[in-house]
Amino acid sequence: MKPQEIVNMIGSLVFWGILLAAAGTFLSSLVFFLSPDLAVTLFQGIPIGEDYAYGHWGSMIVAVLIFSYFVVSFSRPMKKREWRNLGIYEAFLVALFTEMYGFPLTIYILTSVFGVSLSFGHTEGHLLAVLLSKIGLMELGRAWAFVMALSTLLLLIGFILVRNGWREIYHSTGELVTEGVHSRIRHPQYLGLLVITIAFLIQWPTILTVVMWPVLLVMYYHLAKKEEANLLEKFGDAYSEYLSRVPMFIPILQYNIKQREVEP
Repeated sequence: MKPQEIVNMIGSLVFWGILLAAAGTFLSSLVFFLSPDLAVTLFQGIPIGEDYAYGHWGSMIVAVLIFSYFVVSFSRPMKKREWRNLGIYEAFLVALFTEMYGFPLTIYILTSVFGVSLSFGHTEGHLLAVLLSKIGLMELGRAWAFVMALSTLLLLIGFILVRNGWREIYHSTGELVTEGVHSRIRHPQYLGLLVITIAFLIQWPTILTVVMWPVLLVMYYHLAKKEEANLLEKFGDAYSEYLSRVPMFIPILQYNIKQREVEP
């Protein structure tokens, strides 16, 4: 087996492992949100207000390695600009999982500097769930389930966009790709990577990742524009026509623009 085939095989295993884990989390969280009593019976509830839930540096390293392998396998950076963007993305993942499993810097700042009442249990690390609970929209356990269901659904969408976008390009043998997910979005891989970060911002927001996210957005937008300039030079009118009918990231925006153009 060739080295490239081994890399692809491991990447696929990582993809399906992450996908199954996210799908299981989504379904269990959805059950808890829709029927808390049933969830307690099926899943023995969830821990709320437990003791210090951090210091798990082994889990942090494993999470970073798994997600990093997925990102590298299905983005395949080649140019310096792509590696620079990947470096920022990696920094986002390290900052995220460090606070999720290692040291809760954001919670320390919120409690010590701003006087927010938070425990150091894992559930309270889901700050959006805590916010929903504190403003009275739902109790903490159900808010946790809502946040987990929403974030893991977005993770599933992001993983599939990245993987399918890569597969279509990988099997294209150099020609312009306009079918599959590329028939709806010009940059499904970049959109997928950004959707994954949005999912994590919902699931586990931290000061560092919230600050870093706009930087990621701008960098991937500029990378997409640079790639489009290169593709326009390579494919000419064919790519120009593709640009005119397929949106960069969000299909509904292109649809609304076209609707306004045909209105009298």
